[in-house]
Amino acid sequence: MPDDRFPTKVMQRVVLAGGGHAHLAVLDDWARTPLYGVETWLVTSDRFTAYSGMVPGWLAGHYRAGQQLIDLRPLAKRAGVRLVIGTVEGLDANRNQLTLSSGESVSFDLLSLAVGGEVDTSPLASLGDRLLPVRPMNAFVARWPLVLKDAAGRHGFSLVIVGGGAAGVELALAAEYAFRSISTKPRVLLVTSENGFLTGHARATIARVRAELEGRHVEVLYGDVVGSEDAVLLPTGMVIDADYVIAATGSKAPRWLKASGLALDRQGFIEVGSDLLSVSHDNIFAAGDIVTRTDREVARSGVHAVRSGPVLAVNLRAKLNGQILHQYIPRRRTLYLLATGDKRAILSWGAFALSGGILWRLKDWIDRRFVRHHTVTAEQER
Repeated sequence: MPDDRFPTKVMQRVVLAGGGHAHLAVLDDWARTPLYGVETWLVTSDRFTAYSGMVPGWLAGHYRAGQQLIDLRPLAKRAGVRLVIGTVEGLDANRNQLTLSSGESVSFDLLSLAVGGEVDTSPLASLGDRLLPVRPMNAFVARWPLVLKDAAGRHGFSLVIVGGGAAGVELALAAEYAFRSISTKPRVLLVTSENGFLTGHARATIARVRAELEGRHVEVLYGDVVGSEDAVLLPTGMVIDADYVIAATGSKAPRWLKASGLALDRQGFIEVGSDLLSVSHDNIFAAGDIVTRTDREVARSGVHAVRSGPVLAVNLRAKLNGQILHQYIPRRRTLYLLATGDKRAILSWGAFALSGGILWRLKDWIDRRFVRHHTVTAEQER
């Protein structure tokens, strides 16, 4: 019988909350080099995660249904991770507990948060079912075929995209291309704030994107919009009839973080250092759209979520072993390939910009390779 003088050590539990891009690298790391003596969980709202880089191409019709989706179940099985389907709705960082939408509590010893941000749809809420927020991405992907069905055969079908970042631009151009063959005289409009159009990109890139939008008859309007039952309203009083409105206004922090006990910035994002560790809790890492770096400004984009993943994987392992943590240092210039919907792309790299079909082929190769790398075959799963 066991000797009570020497109690058995409780196995540590490492929880990954969120099935996004950053955690794919962690699952890959654990599959290659398993964590022994540690209980590992993945809590995610959906079994499948959509790779954001391929979604505009899918909207335009260049990929089959599901080609942009990564199945997390076989990934988790290969990595020896328990998969829990559930949406995180609360965190008590001081008590080491997550709360799921089911009401279940999940305790942890070490936590990594990459749940993704939310879209602020409150000004557009009156649109009801006409509104399509880009996040959660899986819900957006599920609804897009219904938009195409409604647009088919229609004259003057109107789609408004709210948000002038890279995502808004790519979605507007993809939608324009998709509507060409199924409706007559469709109207695609992009609405953005005056200073919100491709923030962070150089003048050369902005000029090329403006020319592309103009050449494709995508109207660009400026101002903060408010939704009504079947239209959006600009501050000038202009009313834009809309069959559907896509909200691509960038990320806001999940509301439940406010009561988490974590150190947050003024907008409610988790403050982390260069090692992706919370500045207030040394057993909680965070990455992706829900963080603010305290050491430098880093854009919230899929590019940085993907690139921070390997550092996150190394640091989770280092934390368990009491080793020195690594830093995620973004490159001075970030390469972006903006899809234009018609099997071309615009390259943005620092002050340099270029466009053409060969750039789409490069982007397509990069994106397919990423999804293929994280796709586990039946043979691998066994």
